[in-house]
Amino acid sequence: MESQVIQPGSATHKLLIGGRTNRRAVKDKAAQIGVTIGGTLVFVALLLIFFYLLYVIKPIFDGADVTPVTNVSYQNADIPTLMVGSDEQNEVLYRVARNGQVDFYSALTQQLVDSFKPELAAGVTITSSAVSAPSEQRFALGLSNGQVLITDIAFGLTYPDNKRLITPELRYPVGNTPLALTDGGAIHSLVFALSSDKMSFAFQGDNGTWQVNRFEGEENMMTEEVEWQPANVTLGDAPIKVAHQLMTPDQRQLILQTGNKIYIYDIRYLDDVSLLQVLDVESSNGKVNNISLLAGASSILVAYDSGKVAQYFQVNSDKGRLYQEIREFDDLPPSAALASEFYRKSFATVSAEGELSLLYTTSQRQLFDETFDLKHPGVMGFSPRSNGLVVEADHKLHLFRVANEHPEVSWSALWDKVWYEGYPEPEYVWQSTSGSDDFEAKLSLMPLAFGTMKAAFYAMLFAVPLALAGAIYTAYFMSPKVRGIVKPTIEIMEALPTVILGFLAGLWLAPLIEDHLPGIMILLVLLPVSILLSAFAWSKLPGRWKQRLPEVYQELMLIPVICFVGWASFAISPMIEIALFGGDTRQFITNQLGITFDQRNALVVGIAMGFAVIPTIFSIAEDAIFSVPRHLSNGSLALGATPWQTLTRVVLLTASPGIFSAVMMGLGRAVGETMIVLMATGNTAIMEWSVFQGMRTLAANIAVEMPESAIGSSHYRVLFLAAFVLFIFTFFFNTIAEVVRQRLRERYSSL
Repeated sequence: MESQVIQPGSATHKLLIGGRTNRRAVKDKAAQIGVTIGGTLVFVALLLIFFYLLYVIKPIFDGADVTPVTNVSYQNADIPTLMVGSDEQNEVLYRVARNGQVDFYSALTQQLVDSFKPELAAGVTITSSAVSAPSEQRFALGLSNGQVLITDIAFGLTYPDNKRLITPELRYPVGNTPLALTDGGAIHSLVFALSSDKMSFAFQGDNGTWQVNRFEGEENMMTEEVEWQPANVTLGDAPIKVAHQLMTPDQRQLILQTGNKIYIYDIRYLDDVSLLQVLDVESSNGKVNNISLLAGASSILVAYDSGKVAQYFQVNSDKGRLYQEIREFDDLPPSAALASEFYRKSFATVSAEGELSLLYTTSQRQLFDETFDLKHPGVMGFSPRSNGLVVEADHKLHLFRVANEHPEVSWSALWDKVWYEGYPEPEYVWQSTSGSDDFEAKLSLMPLAFGTMKAAFYAMLFAVPLALAGAIYTAYFMSPKVRGIVKPTIEIMEALPTVILGFLAGLWLAPLIEDHLPGIMILLVLLPVSILLSAFAWSKLPGRWKQRLPEVYQELMLIPVICFVGWASFAISPMIEIALFGGDTRQFITNQLGITFDQRNALVVGIAMGFAVIPTIFSIAEDAIFSVPRHLSNGSLALGATPWQTLTRVVLLTASPGIFSAVMMGLGRAVGETMIVLMATGNTAIMEWSVFQGMRTLAANIAVEMPESAIGSSHYRVLFLAAFVLFIFTFFFNTIAEVVRQRLRERYSSL
């Protein structure tokens, strides 16, 4: 069979060419569409991540929401109210009158559920009453015969026929028989605190003098009953006319307010009671009309008739721990009542006109402010879960639903210094959890952002000179045969799992650096010096000696030098440590220089994370330098420039966009690194630039705390905020890198 020859220009040839062109056009169009779709999907994925993070973060910056639920008319409206509250489910409201009667009302039916009134001996009357910490839902009645009766409000929870049944009841923690405090005088201005093994009472007798009585409990081994041992002391210097009195739940301090002065007594030991401080709370904004203890009892809230509320807590001073004003809230109406939450630092105020405000002290946020139909408001109290608020007003109990999920978070709490209880001054603190119910979460992101930048700085300080110098030499000076071995070897390092680097850094490198710190410091100095001296010595060798060595392997001659310098540095490290640092470098740094030394510190992180970043910077920078057109360097050499001049004035300038991109890519890698900083640092959220101290980064913090955070909690959402900040960091660095790269390319594209 004869083969058919297609003549150029023939119809068959045109048809064949047209078919190939059409297929190529289809392939090109398909590739264009595929690339466009892929790029669009990447962009959409980034947007989805961005908006999902915002979706999770947004609720922490929302204010509180307080809405009225119901109101119940109570009995005995002519008797003043001592305390109000509700059960955990906000289904049963209670009111305690100053005569000791406790009435429980259903929030669903607005009907009286149960009522209790103390049974007193004939002729005995109630002369005073007091409430303890809100979380205890406990009150005490002082009697005319010198006795006191302590009562707890409790709610039994059962499920008959699979239906929830809440049964209100009263309990008597020290028995339903009144406890004698005096031999017969009446109890006035009572205040008390009770724990499992101790209870304390402070009160005024008929003569107006203040007395503190304490009962220490001892369990009888035979009967297993607690026997109370009494003790008492009289406060001769205490003021007579006291407007408000408080006692801290730990029974260490007695607080008496009279006028614009607050007397604070140390009552830890009754045989050594002393006046700790006279706190002058006088203000030009008005007079004190109420004081209260914040949750945890470390802070005193002082309310003024002008509406101002000030927070005081103890701060270390030359005279010991003394109270001082920390912060104040000015934009409030004059408060008729004040109530604090059980376990958080929130408090609520209500004015005579019914304006209800909800605030949080530490974040200094006003979470809610609205006026309701509350005529002549009096006592109010939060529910145990802080999701309900009961306000007594106009002879009714008003129940409000409170949605206040994240009061402790604000922009100032996240990024500014905050003065926390027990701290000597405002600080940046990240401490999200603790074993105490009184603990207040401290969620400042500044130490984490600082730690991220610190880790990246020391990693780049170690990695950039090595990576760029290696890339320049490999691309410009190294022989092709050796380059073919070195470049793939370094690039393979990038595939090394960072968890392995972190493991080695934490368990091997950190102890090594601690034990041979002088040797490490000497090595950092001697290594570059020895390399330069080796190069200088090589340049001075006679030419006939140089010709005996293969030019291809000249770079490998440095390996023995590096090995020897490393061995020598570690070998002389103990001798230098004994001669200069008394045999213990770490102790010398800590005691003599006053610098804290952590075994897992920034030096360890810088070296370990530097090895993780070096392959990224080296690979991109080496490709950029090697890709510089040869005619540029050859032309420069032909015009008489030296190789070094050609490198610095032609090659590096032309490759500068790629070099800058390499550095920024390495920085982005260092900022987002997780496992190395997780395993090679102490994960302590501190703000110190010292190379001998550790840090906690945003990425490591997320990895450590996210598994233990409660979904939807403030802690959980702030961790998402940390992820968002990390996202913004990397986006910012990549954007800056791209902008600078484009400008450098435009500037040196004419070369």
